[in-house]
Amino acid sequence: MRIGFVVNPVAGMGGRVGLKGTDGKVERARELGAEMRAPDRARETLTELHDTGDEVDLYTYGGVMGAEAARAAGFRPTVVGSPETGETSAADTRTAVRALLDRGVDLLLFVGGDGTAVDVAETVETAESQTPILGVPAGVKVYSAVFAVTPEAAAHVAVGHESTERAEVTDIDEDEYREGAVDTELRALATVPVAEQRQSSKQTHAGTVDGVAEWVTENVRPGVTYVLGPGSTLSTVKETLGIDGSPLGVDVYRDGELLVRDGAEADILEALGEENVVVVTPIGGQGFVFGRGNDQISPAVVRQSTVEVVASRRKLDGLGVLRVDTGESAVDDQLRGWRRVRVGRYETRLVEIV
Repeated sequence: MRIGFVVNPVAGMGGRVGLKGTDGKVERARELGAEMRAPDRARETLTELHDTGDEVDLYTYGGVMGAEAARAAGFRPTVVGSPETGETSAADTRTAVRALLDRGVDLLLFVGGDGTAVDVAETVETAESQTPILGVPAGVKVYSAVFAVTPEAAAHVAVGHESTERAEVTDIDEDEYREGAVDTELRALATVPVAEQRQSSKQTHAGTVDGVAEWVTENVRPGVTYVLGPGSTLSTVKETLGIDGSPLGVDVYRDGELLVRDGAEADILEALGEENVVVVTPIGGQGFVFGRGNDQISPAVVRQSTVEVVASRRKLDGLGVLRVDTGESAVDDQLRGWRRVRVGRYETRLVEIV
C-alpha cells in the first residue's frame, strides 16, 4: 500500500496556551511558551503503523512535515519535496499534497486540525482526485468527520479499511471562536475510509442543562478548586455559579471567586489547590471528553484533579461511548472505563469511556 504522509507541524500549538487555535497565531503561541504537538502525534501514528507489520510504501515531505517522524518510526520513506523555508505554511501543505498525489498514493494521511483538513481536501478536489484522506487529530479544533479518533487508530484505519465514503470537512472562524461564537462552515466533502474509529462531525444538541448546573452549584465545597471546561453546558454552570466565565475557554473557580478566566495550561496549574475538581462535558456527536477544544486541561492538570463529567440527556442519547485523547497514553488509560455522568440534579447515567 502506498501511503502519502504530511504533517502541519504548528497545528495545535495554541491549545494549551489558551489561544483556541493557531491560525495566524503561531508567533503569539511561541511567545506564550507553546511547544509543537503535531510532530509527536506524527511519530505516534507512524510508530503504530510500522508495528502493524503491513507492507507500506511511505511517501512524505521533508523535515518536520513528515520525513523526520517517518525515519524516527523506522520507515525509509520516499521524500517528494521539502518546504522552502523553516517556517511552514498552508501553501507548503498544499504543495506537499499535490506532490504526493502525483506519486499515485492510495491514501493521504495528514496530521493537523480542521484548517489542515481544509487545505488537504481542497487540494485533492482541485486535482480532481478520488484519493481518500484520513486525519490524525493534532489541532485545537477537530470538528471535521475526516479524522481518526487517536493517532494509533489512524494507523490501523489506514491499513485496515475496506471501503470509503464521503465525509464533511468543516472549519470555524477562530477570531469569532475566541470571542465565544461557534459557527461551523462546510468547506469541502472528502473521500475517507469507512471505520468505527473515525470520528463523526461535531453536532450541537439543545436541551435543558439547568438540573446539571443546579447539582454542580449545590455540591461546590469550600476550599476546593474547580476547573470548568468550555461548552454550552458548562456556560450554564458558570452562570448558575454567578461568575462571568468564558463560554469557550477554561475557567478556574474557588470559594465564590473566579481565579482564572479563559486560562492557558500554565494559568490553570498555578491556580490549583490541595483539592481540585475538573468539570467537563463531552462534545456532541463525537463524545470526546478531553482532547478536543480543551487542551488547556492538560495531563498535568488531570493528574492533580478529580474529574466530573456532566451532560444533558439529549446529548448522551446521541453517543454510544465517550472518548479521551489527552496526548498522554497513561492519563488516557486512567480515564477509560465506566463512569457515572451527571445528567440532572438527581440523576446520573453510566457511560463507558474508551
